[in-house]
This record gives sequence, structure tokens and C-alpha cells, in this order.
Amino acid sequence: MTPPVGFRHRVEYAAFRVVRRVLRILPDWAALGFGEALGWVAGTVFRMRRSVVDDNLLRAFPEKSRRWRSRVARASYRHLGRESALVFLLGRGGREWVRRATEVEGIEHLQRGVDAGVGAVLVTGHIGSWEMGGPAFSVRGLPIDPVAQTQGNPLFDRDLTEAREAMGLKLIRRGEAGREVLRSLRRGRVPALVADQNARQAPLFVDFFGVPAATFRGPALFALRSGAPLVVGACLRVSRHPQRYRVVVEEVSVPRTDDLDHDVAVLTQAWSDVLERWVRHAPEQYFWQHKRWKTRPPESTETQQGTSG
Repeated sequence: MTPPVGFRHRVEYAAFRVVRRVLRILPDWAALGFGEALGWVAGTVFRMRRSVVDDNLLRAFPEKSRRWRSRVARASYRHLGRESALVFLLGRGGREWVRRATEVEGIEHLQRGVDAGVGAVLVTGHIGSWEMGGPAFSVRGLPIDPVAQTQGNPLFDRDLTEAREAMGLKLIRRGEAGREVLRSLRRGRVPALVADQNARQAPLFVDFFGVPAATFRGPALFALRSGAPLVVGACLRVSRHPQRYRVVVEEVSVPRTDDLDHDVAVLTQAWSDVLERWVRHAPEQYFWQHKRWKTRPPESTETQQGTSG
């Protein structure tokens, strides 16, 4: 059920439309640079969630110097601001702009599952541009069904949904994912999940940068139950002027046993390892602002680092 639209929603949406109109008038380099500047202000001047970022970087890269981690932290805010501005520009550029701005490596891993009629489970994380990754596949003819969180503002949610669907995406709402992901796979499509958030309910703990992280079982469970391949993808920015992305796709498989829980754990660790490798490659493009290690294993006696988890 769509939530009612209140006065605050209308004011927020009006402000969003003004910002979008201004950004779409500007050339790409200016609009994206404006977003980058806002990100810098948020992280360096107002230090929004900066303690979370610093703590996460210390967990992930304890061997690096404080100066290195501080540089990556500042760069991550600039990247987040830049990619947030990109959302406003997708509708202006359209499908052909997405095609020109992206190159895809490994798309055959997804295409094989689609051609076989079993689909594929596409897993990614908050690295690079997760908003650009889905359209990069859909404009090349792949049937992508991203699992998306419903936005709190129904007007903005409708606008964002229309923009995504204009790129050829068919959204699955997160609350319906348990049923709709399997339905998507039975149709030979590719459900896409951004699955690196902290899992609070019934999590599976796997190592991420050597630290147990509460992780969702869903991607591995969907793949194992359906027989579809599990494919990990990331959309990494490789150029700022002009804005260009490299989308990399890698299939992950593990030996099957008679123990489903064991197989889910092994497969989840495997795709998490791939994601970690890409984050190590481009740490400034990762969303360190999220409390990835907030939920701790019940038996953990780990000493908490930093001031926030």
C-alpha cells in the first residue's frame, strides 16, 4: 500500500525537483563537481557520520597509516556526493548515454543463465555506482530486476521508480523479495541485490576484511535453491572527465553438499571475498558511512575499535 502524501513530502519533493532542474541545466562536469563539493562539505566540514567512516576504515585497514585512512575517508565523501548527483542526471542522458558511459566485462556469466532459462542471482555492494550498474546491463538487453528499498517520501519513490523503469529495470520491493526473487528466476530473469548492509535479523557471520560481519543469507540461498548461478558485479568509476565506468562481473560457485546451511555459508563467504577484493582495489569508492560491523556475533569477545560500530 502506498503511504499517504503529506505536506512535508510535498515540500521535500518540490526541493528535489528544483535541485534536479538546476543540475540538468548544468553541463555534466559542473553538476557532478557540485555533488562532489557537497560530499566534501558533508564529510570534512560537518563531519556527518565521520566517526563511523573512521572506525570502519580502521577495522578494514589497520595496517595503513592514519593519513592514508583520512585521505580515503575524504575521497569517499566526494565520491558519494558525485554519485548522488548522477542520479539526477540519468533521466537527462537516457539509455544511450548509459551505454556510452559504461563498458562491461563478464556479461556472459549472466547471459548463460538467461539463455538456459534459469536466470542468475546478481549480487553487488555499495561500491562505485550501484545505480549505474543495473542500467549498464539492461541497456544491453539483459532482463534485470533490482531489489529496491521503498523510499520514505512516496513522491520521490514514484519518481525514482519511473526513472529506473525508463532504463529497462523491473523493480522488486524489498519486502516482497522472498517471493519475487524466486519468481524472477523462474522466468529466466536476473534479480539484483545490493547485499552488503549489516543484517540485523538471523544474520550469517562471514569474514569481511578479516572481521565477522552480519551478512544476508538470501543471495546464496536463492541461488542454491533455484539452481541459478550466483554472479558478483561491481560498477567502478574509471574516469571523471568524462564520467566513465567499468562494470566487472564474476561468477562464484562452490561444491555442493547435502548440507544446505553449510553451502549457504561457504557461498556467502565466497561472494563476500570477491566484494572485498574490489573494495581493496578502490577503497575511496566504497560506502564506509554504513555501520557494516554493527551487529556482532553473540559469542564475540572482540574489543571494539574506535568510538562507533
